[in-house]
Amino acid sequence: MAESMEKPESGAGRLVAIGGAEDKTSELAILRRVLSLAPDGNSTVGVLATASGIPDEIFPVYREAFDRLGASEMVAIDVRTREDAFDEEAIDTVRRCGTIFFTGGDQLRLTSVLGGTPLLDAIRHGQRNGVVIAGTSAGAAAMSATMISTGRAADALRKGAVKMSNGLAFVDGVVIDSHFLERGRFTRLMEVGASNPEYIGIGLGEDSGVIFHPDGVIEAIGSGHVIVVDCLHMKSTNVADLNDGEPVAVENVVMHALTSGLCFDIAKRAYITE
Repeated sequence: MAESMEKPESGAGRLVAIGGAEDKTSELAILRRVLSLAPDGNSTVGVLATASGIPDEIFPVYREAFDRLGASEMVAIDVRTREDAFDEEAIDTVRRCGTIFFTGGDQLRLTSVLGGTPLLDAIRHGQRNGVVIAGTSAGAAAMSATMISTGRAADALRKGAVKMSNGLAFVDGVVIDSHFLERGRFTRLMEVGASNPEYIGIGLGEDSGVIFHPDGVIEAIGSGHVIVVDCLHMKSTNVADLNDGEPVAVENVVMHALTSGLCFDIAKRAYITE
C-alpha cells in the first residue's frame, strides 16, 4: 500500500474528488494534499470555475488559498461558453498547469460547456501524463464517465427520480456524489446501484474526498467521511418491474465508511485498513 500512496514519477496523474465545502481559509489540508501530488517542477494550478454561476467571486478565493500553499502560480482558466473552450490561449494555459482544479456549481453546465472540446482533450492528455485533476462538489460529481445530473434525495429510491448523464470520463466504473451526508443522499446512490450494480457509488462528505491512485485504490482524505455503496452482490430488486415514481426495493446493499487514510480497492471491492 505504501507504494501506491507516493507521488508517481511518471504516467497518469492522480484524480482527487472532493465532497464540497473544503477548508479554504484555515489548515487547507485537502488543498495542500492536492498540490503535493503535482508533478515535480510544476506547481502551477489552473482553476476552472465553469460550473459556477459566480466565477469572478470564486477565482480570488482559490488564488489566495493556493498562494498560501506555495503554488508558483494560480491561473484562472476562464471558460464560460463552448466558444471559450476552443480558444487557443485557454488551451495553452491548460497545457502548462501541473494541477487542474474544477470548482463547484452545476455539473450539467460543466459537461455541456466542455464536452467534446479541445480544452477537455488537453485536460485529459495532461492527466494521462502526470497532471493532477481535482474537483469539488459539482467538479467531483462530473469526474466519472457516468454522473448524477439531477435528483432530490427526498425523492430518490423511487424509479426515475435520479437522472444520469455522461460525465467528463476521467474515471470509469464509479458514480460520485457530493455533500453526501450533509444532504442525506444515501438513497441516490442506492437507486443508482439498483439499476447499475456494476458501478461503485462513492459518497463524499463535505471537507472530505478521495484520491484515485493508479493501482485502482481510492484513499480517503479530509476531516469527515467517504461512503462506499456497493450493490454488486444485491440479491434482488424490483426496479425493472416498476413504473416511474414507484418505490424501489433493494436487497443486500453493502456500505463502507472511510475516514482519512483508509482505502478501498475498487477492482477487488475490498476495504483496506493497512
